[in-house]
Amino acid sequence: MLIIVRHGRTASNAAGVFLGHADPPLDPTGETQADAVAAVLEGAGRVITSPLVRARQTAQRIADRSDVDVEVDDRFIELDYGQWDQRPLVDVSAAEWEEWHNDLTFAPPGGESLEAVGRRVRSGLEDLAAAASHADVVVVTHVSPLKSAVAWSLGAGDEIVWRMFVSPAAICRIDVSRGRPSLHSFGESA
Repeated sequence: MLIIVRHGRTASNAAGVFLGHADPPLDPTGETQADAVAAVLEGAGRVITSPLVRARQTAQRIADRSDVDVEVDDRFIELDYGQWDQRPLVDVSAAEWEEWHNDLTFAPPGGESLEAVGRRVRSGLEDLAAAASHADVVVVTHVSPLKSAVAWSLGAGDEIVWRMFVSPAAICRIDVSRGRPSLHSFGESA
């Protein structure tokens, strides 16, 4: 089983700002969430994480409870929001939101497109699928890569990422044991 986890909450998440490659740690609520996720996922065969500290902190708690090492894979890093990183969501104009929602190749100034995120996430998941068909493989990541993972599991395009809401510390399970991905749960809360 591929188990995709969004990291616990940070102060930036709580403040309602874009959080891409900026690297704040978990806040106290996020630490509690990470501990709860780790308790639910104890016994994982592998734990993979984004290189960003909030994901690494969440992953380490899971790895400690599973007696495995944390592996870093840059393909699971959050979308690069470029100049929008740490900018309040409400500061994005209606026209910018409209363009972003209608064009998968749109990227915030100096940032990355949803299409690019989807490509790298699918590559990472394909590389993990064989191992995950025999043991639980946990990937600790961020909201955009998690949504891309769900799109991959459904055989859908990246345009569906706009139709999902993912809370901090959410868990999604994707079965890969039958040769193709199958979404078994979405947005579980520990």
